[in-house]
Amino acid sequence: MYFHLNSIVKRREKKMNNLQIINQNGQLLVDSREVAAMIEVRHSDLLERIGGYIRYLENGKFRSQDFFISSTYKVDGNNKTYDCYLITRKGCDMVANKMTGEKGVLFTAAYVTQFEEMEKSLSLSGMSKELQAIFMLDQRTQAFESRVSHLENNTTIDYGQQNDLQLLANKTIVEVLGGKGSPAYLDKTIRGEAYSALWRDFKGYFNTNSYRNTLVKDFDKAKEYVSGWRPHGKLLRDIEQANSQMAFS
Repeated sequence: MYFHLNSIVKRREKKMNNLQIINQNGQLLVDSREVAAMIEVRHSDLLERIGGYIRYLENGKFRSQDFFISSTYKVDGNNKTYDCYLITRKGCDMVANKMTGEKGVLFTAAYVTQFEEMEKSLSLSGMSKELQAIFMLDQRTQAFESRVSHLENNTTIDYGQQNDLQLLANKTIVEVLGGKGSPAYLDKTIRGEAYSALWRDFKGYFNTNSYRNTLVKDFDKAKEYVSGWRPHGKLLRDIEQANSQMAFS
C-alpha cells in the first residue's frame, strides 16, 4: 500500500511540474486538457464548468476572452474536431478558486510558478545581453541579501556572545548593589533577586525565553540594555535599605 500511494504522489508531482504554458502572440495560456489532467477531472466536466463561468462573466458584462478562449484540437488518426479552451492566468485563478484541499493548492502553486517563469523568460528575451547580465546579477544579489536577512533574523548568539552578556550582567549587578563589599551584594537573597530581575526584564524587552536565545542582530542592543539596566520597585528599596545599614554602622 505504501509503495502504491508513493507512486501516485510522484506521478501527481510530475504532472504538476510539467504544466505547459503556451505563448500565443505574447499572451500566456494553458490548454484546458492539461488543467483537467492536472486536477484529475474529466475534460468534458471541466468544459462544462468553464461554460458556466463564461455565462456568469458575460451576464456581468465582463470579457470572457480575458479568462477563457475557445479553441479546438484534433486527435491523431481522427479527423474529428474537439472543443477545448485556452485558459489565461486569470482563468486559472477562477478555476483554482473553486477548488479546495491538496489538488487546489498544488494546481495553484504549479500554474503560478510556471506563469511567473514564462513571464520572466519573455521579459529577458527582449533585453540586450548586457541588460540580461545585469538583471541576473541583480536577482542573485537579491537572493543573497534575502538569505543574509533570514540568517540575521533567525540566528541566535553563540557561546562567546552569551558569555559576554553574562560578564556584563555580573558587572551591572555589582554596580547597582553598591560594590562587592556592600551589604546588598553580600546578601545572597538580594543578589539573587537582582539577577532574576535583570534577566526577567531582559526577556520581556527582547521577547525571548532566555538571554542565550538573543538574536545576533540584537546583540549590540542587548549589551547596551544589560549595561544600562537598573533595579526598580521593591528590589530597589531593599537594596537601599540594606546599604543604609552600612552608613549608620
